[in-house]
Amino acid sequence: MSEASVAPTHDAVIATMRTEDAGAFAQLVEPHRRELHVHCYRMLASYEDAQDLVQETFLRAWRRRETFEGRAPLRAWLYRIATNACLDFLDRRPERTHLPLADEASQGEVPWLQPAPDRFLVGSPGQQEPGAAIVTRETIELAFLVAVQHLPPRQRAVLILRDVLGWPAKDAASLLETSVASANSALQRARVTMRTHLPGDRTDWTPTTEPSGQERDLVQRYMAATDRTDIDALKALFHEELRFAMPPQPGVWVGRDTCVQAWVDGGLGSPEFGELRTLATSANLQPAVANYVRGPGDSHFRLFAVDVLTIRDGLISDIIAFGGDELEPFDLPGTLDEEGSG
Repeated sequence: MSEASVAPTHDAVIATMRTEDAGAFAQLVEPHRRELHVHCYRMLASYEDAQDLVQETFLRAWRRRETFEGRAPLRAWLYRIATNACLDFLDRRPERTHLPLADEASQGEVPWLQPAPDRFLVGSPGQQEPGAAIVTRETIELAFLVAVQHLPPRQRAVLILRDVLGWPAKDAASLLETSVASANSALQRARVTMRTHLPGDRTDWTPTTEPSGQERDLVQRYMAATDRTDIDALKALFHEELRFAMPPQPGVWVGRDTCVQAWVDGGLGSPEFGELRTLATSANLQPAVANYVRGPGDSHFRLFAVDVLTIRDGLISDIIAFGGDELEPFDLPGTLDEEGSG
């Protein structure tokens, strides 16, 4: 076993916290970066903002390192700082905490929602992350993140701490500087709201299996129909209650025919729009499809959007499309040639 893979002892952690050695401190906290990023991402639903809040967490931890007494693990101490950094961020952004009530026109609409590449969620092979929580599909998929955004910040925090990270009630209450009874009450209210905003089959957040062969086949048929711009073939793959959104653009389209007609009205299938090519990818542990378009006179297909798919009852039930800067974290080629190669 290499020295890098050995977790520092309790005494070594305390000693580092009592020095001015910024390099040693960075080496101590850096292994926790990814899981703290995931935690902030759940709180904020923004990959970019979560990245900034992890940096803020490490800055606060460095400035307050003398307050670390060692009674709780370093990981829990960092989670406490990260959660409070997120709560402070939300206090400064009231528009992030007062979403409209659920209805056909607004449910699922979160303008700041950003996707996350799977490599960020699961980490790299051999990456040293002592005590990191396993990221399960149900607690990172877009439907969960959207539902969480409808919670007041402190309810949001207690739900994630208790139901996602598995913290004891007393620890969550201590972090939020409230009583156990108050924290439990906030958790119960949060669960009620989550049931309102989550699909019926997403109220139990337990680990799922990898996509089935049937689901993979469905994605391949979606890609083939998109490449051909075959409207009828696309419709056959969609749930009757298909929902479609394109954050940060406002609006949620509801219903298979309504969604498809919106695409046609937007130019899909017309010579002016151009030809399409697709590439399989994934985001938020969900199947996703990268879309490339070749306009009239262009020699290459250029990346313009990624569709993140939700599959229910053997059909595609939700599509959330992202474009522009939202695609920067993904390792996708910017262009494809005629054969679909980057």
